[in-house]
Amino acid sequence: MGDNRLELMKKHVSSMLQFEEGVIGLVSVSHPYPFHPQIDGLDLLLLVITSSACSRPSIEHLRMEGQRVMIRRTTCVGLEQWVSNGSDGRIIEWLLRGDVVFDKESFLEQIKARISQFPDELMKRKLLVEYEAFLKSCLQAKQNLSDGFQFDAHNDIIKTLNHYAHMELLEAGLHPEPSVWRQMRRFHPGIYKLYEELTTSPETLEQRIQLVLLACEFSIMSKMRSCSSLIFHILESREEPWSIMELASHPSMNGLHVDLTLILQKLVQRGYVREVAVMADPRESDALELRYKLPR
Repeated sequence: MGDNRLELMKKHVSSMLQFEEGVIGLVSVSHPYPFHPQIDGLDLLLLVITSSACSRPSIEHLRMEGQRVMIRRTTCVGLEQWVSNGSDGRIIEWLLRGDVVFDKESFLEQIKARISQFPDELMKRKLLVEYEAFLKSCLQAKQNLSDGFQFDAHNDIIKTLNHYAHMELLEAGLHPEPSVWRQMRRFHPGIYKLYEELTTSPETLEQRIQLVLLACEFSIMSKMRSCSSLIFHILESREEPWSIMELASHPSMNGLHVDLTLILQKLVQRGYVREVAVMADPRESDALELRYKLPR
C-alpha cells in the first residue's frame, strides 16, 4: 500500500477516535519503530490521550486494509508521568516525530514544547533515574566479577554503559535516541570507545570488564553531586532534617522508581549529605530514626 493510501486510512481512523468520550488529544505516528522494522512490524501508531481513565483497552492491535495499527490509550496524567519518568524512551520520540491530529485545549502542544525546551526539573528527574540505575548496575557488575560470575558481570556492565551514555546526553540537554550508541559515536567518542573496548578488545573478558569498571567508578564519584541535584533541592527547602519517607513522598519524587536508600548512603559516605539520628518516638528510646539534611 502506498503512502497516500496509508494517509487516508490514518485520517479515517483518527476521525473516529477523536470523538470517543473523554479524548483530549490524538497523535499519529507512521512507522513508529523506525529502528526496529523487522522486529515490530507496525505501520501506524495512534496515541490517544483522555482526560480520565476509560473502559476501552489501553493497547489494541488492529489490521486495517492490510496495515498493522496499534492504538495506545493513556490519560493526560499518565502521559505526564511517561515524559517525566523517562521509563519508555519511545514515548518522547513518538511525541516529537508524530503528527498532532487533535489537541483540545493545546495539551499536546504544551507537552511537546516542554520536551523540546527540556526544563531543569525534567532534566533533574531523568538524571536521578539514570544515575541510580548506573550506580546499581555498576555495583552489581563489580560484585558478580568478584564472585567469579564473569558473564553476569558482562551483562551488568553493558547496562552500566547504557546508563552512562544516557547521563551524558541528558546533561547536554539531549534526549537519548533508541539507537543510543549510534548517537554516542557522534556525541561522545570517549564513551563510545569504552563500549568498543568492552566488545572488541582482544584482552580477556575479565580484563575488559575491569577496564570499564575503573572508568565507571570514577564517574560515580564525579557525577554524584550533579546527578543528585533533585535530592539536594528538596533537602535545602527546609532547615529540619528529612526522613526517608518524607523524601520519597515529596511531589518532586512523584512517580520516580529509584532506590533512595542506595543514593542517600553514597551521598552520606561522600559527605554531601549529613545523617542525623533523632528520637522519633519517646516510647522507643533505644531506637533512633535516621534523617537527612545538607551539611552546614
